[in-house]
Amino acid sequence: MREVLPVETRAARMGSLAVLPVFLDLNGRRVVVAGSGDALVWKAELLAAAGAHVEAFAAARSADLDALSASPPAGSIRIVARSWRSDDLAGASLAVGALSGEDAAAFAAAARKHGVPINIVDTPELSTFAFGTIVNRSPVVIGISTAGAAPVLGQSIRAKIEALLHPSLGAWAAAARRLRAGLNARLAMGPARRDAWRRFADRALAARSAPTQRDLGAATGLGPVEGGSVALVGAGPGDPELLTLKALRALQSADIILYDRLVSPEILELARREAKRMLVGKAGNGPRCRQDDINALMVKLAGNGQRVVRLKGGDPMVFGRAAEEIEVCRAAGIPVEVVPGITAALGAAAELKVPLTDRRHTRRLQFVTGHTEAGRPPEGDWSSLADPWTTTVFYMGAGTFAQLLPQLLAAGLEPDTPALAIAAATTPRSAHIRCPVHGLPGALASLGRSKPCLIMVGRGLASAAAEAVEPEIRALRAVF
Repeated sequence: MREVLPVETRAARMGSLAVLPVFLDLNGRRVVVAGSGDALVWKAELLAAAGAHVEAFAAARSADLDALSASPPAGSIRIVARSWRSDDLAGASLAVGALSGEDAAAFAAAARKHGVPINIVDTPELSTFAFGTIVNRSPVVIGISTAGAAPVLGQSIRAKIEALLHPSLGAWAAAARRLRAGLNARLAMGPARRDAWRRFADRALAARSAPTQRDLGAATGLGPVEGGSVALVGAGPGDPELLTLKALRALQSADIILYDRLVSPEILELARREAKRMLVGKAGNGPRCRQDDINALMVKLAGNGQRVVRLKGGDPMVFGRAAEEIEVCRAAGIPVEVVPGITAALGAAAELKVPLTDRRHTRRLQFVTGHTEAGRPPEGDWSSLADPWTTTVFYMGAGTFAQLLPQLLAAGLEPDTPALAIAAATTPRSAHIRCPVHGLPGALASLGRSKPCLIMVGRGLASAAAEAVEPEIRALRAVF
């Protein structure tokens, strides 16, 4: 076999760029804006926010521009109450025109004459630079450009990034500026310094508040190790778009996620890739993790300095055993927070467009557990549950409803009271049944037991049940 020597290779060349992203330091620099209207005010505010000394040439008086000039976000704004002249652009760092027609073309030509980068609002053919969509976590500033092809897409991308980056990120970046000289003096250039800054970046991106001195020491490894914490996070009913921003940030900051079977796979896909995931739930009456074991594991992991997210379907405070988990964390001295989620009943009602409170038929709404801790039918105030003016939602009651129904009927519930059951609400696997309550136990078998199921009973559901003469299963989406 012929031997060959190692050959050095190089990375692929960069692909073509529609525009070059550049960040300008305008602090203390003179910038000229000219024109009128909201565009002039917005561009003057943006440039002043970057620390520029803005000269605004505006022949017409503007109350908004006057107010901005009196209180700029940074830098300064001087209003010149006349039309611009060519010599006004001499020596400017940038020029921006909220102008149109011949006036815009003349302003652009004057800027080129004086060698000044020019932007004419909404007129790229006269401009030498463009403003992107901005995510402001200053000193972290993110610019997004579609080179004018799809501004709305740029705005949508900004919204996604805004959701992921907590407002406190700016405070962490400012702290990095203060720390840099000291940390670099203590750690020589090389792996140790890079590791310290990587730890800092991980903490900054995971943080949900401005850093304390203890946070900074723990982040860089030059201070005491920060203790762990527990967050009880509501994953909502299943649709990832119903997750709250706070829940998303918690998932993005977790070291380890302890999740229930009710949590949909789509939600878990949003978690930080490096986070470990542990299933601690159960399905129906099948194998399960004991609550005491979950509590012990949660405390152990947080005690070892881990950021633990206890991820629960729906809202953690609704039939989620949150009371026991909060108590055990407090007893162990572990910080615990609760991030609420949309409870399954609200998600299901929204999907089916079924109001849970219809003032013509409903005076009360109640959520009821469908089984006891041992899995048996619960005891209850049957007359209250049979109240015709009440909408009752049974959580996790598919396996016990056949035993509950005779008690409800005996307490006065009318057999033809509208009822529905929905499995895997708000997810692509969603399916539901609509029928009078007397037919529900027989129809429930058609939904299967592998998906979480809610049962709703009450006269207020009449509009939902009106279409159904016989019990039937309706798939709300094509994908199962």
